Amino acid sequence: MEDAELVRAIEDNAAELLMAMGAAGGGEQRDDAGARWTIGGSPIDYHNAVVAASSDDAVAESLVLLKKHNVPGSWHVGPSMRDDLGDRLIAAGFAAGGSEPGMAVRISELVAPSAVPGLEITRVDHDDALAIWEATLGRGFGEGEKEARWVASVYRKLGYRDPWRHYLGLLDGTPVATTTVFLSAGVAGVYFVMTVPEARRRGIGAAITYAALREAEAVAEYGVLGSSPAGRSVYAGLGFREYCTIELYEWTPTG
Repeated sequence: MEDAELVRAIEDNAAELLMAMGAAGGGEQRDDAGARWTIGGSPIDYHNAVVAASSDDAVAESLVLLKKHNVPGSWHVGPSMRDDLGDRLIAAGFAAGGSEPGMAVRISELVAPSAVPGLEITRVDHDDALAIWEATLGRGFGEGEKEARWVASVYRKLGYRDPWRHYLGLLDGTPVATTTVFLSAGVAGVYFVMTVPEARRRGIGAAITYAALREAEAVAEYGVLGSSPAGRSVYAGLGFREYCTIELYEWTPTG
């Protein structure tokens, strides 16, 4: 892919994931030339998401829906969206929520991380395994148990076949890490990479990301992700390069 194609794939893969998860959670969907969003299907602001907009009225209309459902929400503003959106969102009452570096790597060019003795990485393919995945994610990702509970409830509805692939890392038999790979927009998107606090700084996050993407190589040439600032160096060590930035703007109900 050319750089511009990779940027678009980074945006589109994340948008497809958010739309699919929001729909499974019961969110109110819009997907037309004016805007693309899923609102009302999650208690988590990140997942009540506006992922594309060109309409001048989209900001106000998204706020109407957020207030209607009384949920926190977010705009995910990538390179394909209007330059003035950030200022308009701030003026409407959204707060800057930081940014995510959009990164990509050709899977065949991944740099193998150091082996982690005692680490086993398994595919989650049934509800009992997902319950363990949920409990593990809840120990250190995002909003903790609240977010993990919602994500797992959605995954049970979406199932365990492509485009969804979920992985659990076990260290000497103890669950310590998670990730999800989502196949869409011609690439393999990496999400929910988490290592429990007591097992961090041992290369487990890099190892589970590498293993999951290597398994996806048969169906996708590139892996993509939106990194946290703290994770950027980990992914760079695997060979990922930064291609764009996704700016987040968040809204929280009052009262």
